[in-house]
Amino acid sequence: MSTAKGQVLERRNAARKILDALADDALIVASVGTPTGDVAAAKERNLNFYLRGAMGCASSVALGLALAQPERRVLNFVGDAELLMTAGSLATIAVMRPKNLAVVVLDNEAYGETGMQKAATGYGVDIAGIAKASGFPVTATARTESDLAKAVESIHGGQGPVLIVVKVRQEKPDRVALPYDGVWIKNRFREAL
Repeated sequence: MSTAKGQVLERRNAARKILDALADDALIVASVGTPTGDVAAAKERNLNFYLRGAMGCASSVALGLALAQPERRVLNFVGDAELLMTAGSLATIAVMRPKNLAVVVLDNEAYGETGMQKAATGYGVDIAGIAKASGFPVTATARTESDLAKAVESIHGGQGPVLIVVKVRQEKPDRVALPYDGVWIKNRFREAL
């Protein structure tokens, strides 16, 4: 992983710190792969919606949820490579301007699920810059514990849409045992709403 711009964080610890400040009624949409495990390891609950087999869709689903539930905070946990698959979703989110949506990009600069091949952010693509250029009022990149502490305030209280890139180490944390049954996950989430 590129370290030219400074430190990077341990992903599960970063997710835990973000979710420690979570409001009880907040909604989470976690993308396929490691972000789902990061969220589940930090705070598994019925108001977490895991997109287990829909790579590239998490931010759009989170946008729909934020628009449908404007009184609740919606957090979207997504990987850098997945978000870049559908970078156009950032423009749509910026146009719709949901004040209650925070996108948290866990950026390891790699395609973690397929062998840690270098992803576009490893070559310098700036996701926070793309979000800012798209019209997000709040963007930041967190590389240190201090950066992360400031980001947590924006994630939970900033007038959105908010996008925070959390630079994390390239690692393969232990898998978290979660059901792969999408219908079960959907029904559990709907009942909790």
